[in-house]
Amino acid sequence: MLIRSRREFLRDTLRSVSALGAMSVLAKFGEMNALADAQSGYQALVCIYLAGGNDGHNMVIPISTAQQNFSVYQKGRKALALSQGTLLPVLNGSDTYGLHPAMKEIQGLYNQGSAAVLANVGNLVTPITRAAYQSNNRSIVPSALFSHSDQSSQWQTAIPNGIASSGWGSRVADQVESQNSAAIFPPISSMSGCGLFCNGQHTYPATVPPPYSSSQGATGMATLNGIRNAPSTAAGMQQLLSFDNGLQLVQAGNGVLSRGNNYANTLTGLLQTSTLTTTFPAKNYLAAQLQTVANVMSVHSELGLSRQIFFCEFGSFDTHGQQRETQQTLLQQLSQAVAAFYAATQEMGIAQNVTTFTASEFGRTLNPSGTDGSDHAWGSHHFVIGGGVQGGKFYGQFPLLALGGSDDANTRGTLIPTTAISQYGATLAQWFGVSAANLPSVFPNIANFGSSNLGFLG
Repeated sequence: MLIRSRREFLRDTLRSVSALGAMSVLAKFGEMNALADAQSGYQALVCIYLAGGNDGHNMVIPISTAQQNFSVYQKGRKALALSQGTLLPVLNGSDTYGLHPAMKEIQGLYNQGSAAVLANVGNLVTPITRAAYQSNNRSIVPSALFSHSDQSSQWQTAIPNGIASSGWGSRVADQVESQNSAAIFPPISSMSGCGLFCNGQHTYPATVPPPYSSSQGATGMATLNGIRNAPSTAAGMQQLLSFDNGLQLVQAGNGVLSRGNNYANTLTGLLQTSTLTTTFPAKNYLAAQLQTVANVMSVHSELGLSRQIFFCEFGSFDTHGQQRETQQTLLQQLSQAVAAFYAATQEMGIAQNVTTFTASEFGRTLNPSGTDGSDHAWGSHHFVIGGGVQGGKFYGQFPLLALGGSDDANTRGTLIPTTAISQYGATLAQWFGVSAANLPSVFPNIANFGSSNLGFLG
């Protein structure tokens, strides 16, 4: 039988879920209708995590600026330096920079004012100078600096010197929980590899895997109803999940699985009704993730969501060797995927309501390791993309690319961040609806920094 509308499909889907799940979902269904057409109030954040520690030095390069010219970059980068003639020029006021030659789509977004560069971002406890870092006062330095796992956790929690059980993305979602009072689906969706970023006090993510290639279209999620040729098995599983055996841990696990199955049943069918026509590049894992994000966004009204957060992971950027070849491919895929996603938000009429931003656990040393690689470092550059971005310019302070210079923690070009993750996240959070008064509950050390809003979002 053909599905005549999304709402009819949602009605039929909700009838097919388990009794307890259906009761909780249907209780909110009437409330959802009140928000179904509130398109103007919708907002979404999309995090693209560049796993492994992306080398920003070959992504955004000074060509001719008031502070330095291309020769300063060449001297520090040595054999890793890109040719000036290959760079894609962008202006920041009267300063000229170059983007990596594989990023022509992001260059186009920047030049049209829909993308901005956030310079030299990283984990910071408090603003710190080269002299303070070299004083060996560990209390003012993030713990386990240069460690993949530790710095990844700290990026996702915005807590650089402690242990956290929740991430700043989920804490942001917790703060705007009232905006999603009619939700029948989690406000955070993980496309790949989300860790602490997605886990909050009240907010937990749904995992929405992309198709194997972006050309495959809408995503399908595994459900108990999808057990083929074994309806009795599916029915038996449902009975086991609803059986009260008196063991709290088992019951909690059953509850998680039941909720996941109910969410999957709901979303899978809705995604099949998505009518997006934007073409995403094939054989591009990030593009497949972002196409899935776009499809989920296209049914946000039916899901009762006016605020959504998405997490995509893409890599690997841990380029101790073969950096030029690796970055050429990865940055090209990043650029093409982001451009297609932005086009999809335009098609849906929500480009102003969606902000995409990059993240990575740390940057890499300016000075090469060997001839074609770099080591773990600290600060790096990031892109923010969206119709609401005050684009075509740089935010933050671009560092001096001089080995042993004022911005180098040592003599290898381990650049000390001049913008904290907390400031980056706080700017995004305030645009998303978190009040300035509530920022400390999301970013505990935000008071250590002079500004909690960097101004890249209108």
